[in-house]
Amino acid sequence: MSDSERGGGREDSPLKKAASKGGKARARSMSPEERAEIARAAAERRWENHTPKGGKPLKATHAGILKVHELELPCYVLEDGRRVLSRSSMIATLGMSKGSSVAEGGDRLVNFLAGERIKPYVSENLNSMSSQTIRFRAPHGGPVALGCEATILADICDAVLEARRNGSLQKQQQHIAVQAEVLVRAFARVGIVALVDEATGYQAERERDELQRILEVYIAKGLLPWARRFPDDFFKQLFRLYNWPIRDDNKRPHPVAHFIKEYIYGRLPAGVLAELERRNPPAENGRRKHKHHQFLTVDTGHPHLDRQITTVSTLLAVSSDMTEFKRLLDRAQPAAGTPMDTALRKVGPQE
Repeated sequence: MSDSERGGGREDSPLKKAASKGGKARARSMSPEERAEIARAAAERRWENHTPKGGKPLKATHAGILKVHELELPCYVLEDGRRVLSRSSMIATLGMSKGSSVAEGGDRLVNFLAGERIKPYVSENLNSMSSQTIRFRAPHGGPVALGCEATILADICDAVLEARRNGSLQKQQQHIAVQAEVLVRAFARVGIVALVDEATGYQAERERDELQRILEVYIAKGLLPWARRFPDDFFKQLFRLYNWPIRDDNKRPHPVAHFIKEYIYGRLPAGVLAELERRNPPAENGRRKHKHHQFLTVDTGHPHLDRQITTVSTLLAVSSDMTEFKRLLDRAQPAAGTPMDTALRKVGPQE
C-alpha cells in the first residue's frame, strides 16, 4: 500500500511542506498578542475534549484567594452555588506530586486516596466526591479549570491524619500528614472566628470597619487646592479612539466625565468613588463644584490616582478601538469589587 493510500501521504510531502512554510510565515506576521490568543483558543479546545462526558463548563460567579496559615488556595463559587477549590492547588497544598501530565495531575488525588495505605480511612462519600472533577471557567474567562468541592479538603486531611495515627502511612507520605495537620488547625481557627462573627452580628460590622479604614487612607479630611492631574496625552488618546475632534477651546464632550468616572475613579478601591460622589455631589446644573481628586489624600489617594491615569493612558495609546482598550484594562486592572479584583487585591489606587 502506498503512503497516500495509508491516509494522506508522507509527512514530508510537498503539500505538507508548503502548508508548514505558510503557517510559519503567517505566525511571523502576527503580533505577540495574536499568537497568544490563538494558543489560548487551541488550549481551550483541548480542554473541551479532555473530559469524555463533555458538557459545557460551569461559570464561576465569584473568585478569591483562601489564605490558610501561610498557604494560599484559589477558590471559587460556581453559578450553581457550589464552592470549589482549584484541583491542582489542592494537590500542591497537600504536598503531593502532580503527575507526569495535566490529565494525570487531575487524577493524582484519586490515585492517592485509592492507595492501600489510605483507602481504609476514606469514606464512601469522600471517595465519590474526590473522583468528580468539576470543569469551570473563572469569572474573568480563560481556559477551562479543574476543581473539587471545597469541603473535601478537610475530609482528606481527616483521612490522612487517621492513617498516621494508626501507623499506616509510608515514610514518603509523612509530609502530607504534616500539611494536613497544618490545614486542620488553620480551619479550626478560621472556623471559630467566622462562627463567633456570625453569631454576634460582627460580620457586618467588620465589613463596615474595613471600608472605613480604606476611606481614611484615601479620602482627605479637608478639600485640597486644585491642581492639574490629567495630562494632555490622556485626552489626546481618548479622543483618538472615539474619533472626536480636538477643539481649540479645550472643551470636552460630556461622555469624557463618564469615562473618567468608570475607568479612572471606578478602578480605585471599592467604596472610594461612592464616598467621593457623596462629598462632591453635582449642583443643579449637573456640574460638580470641585474635582474629585481634591478630596483624595496626598500620600495615598493621589499616587494611586496618578498610577491609574498612567495605566489608562498607556492602554489607550496601544489600543486600536475602545473594545480592545476595555478588554486590556479589565485584564490589567479589574473594577473594584468584582470577583477578579477581590482575588488580586484586598485593598488597593474624574474629573
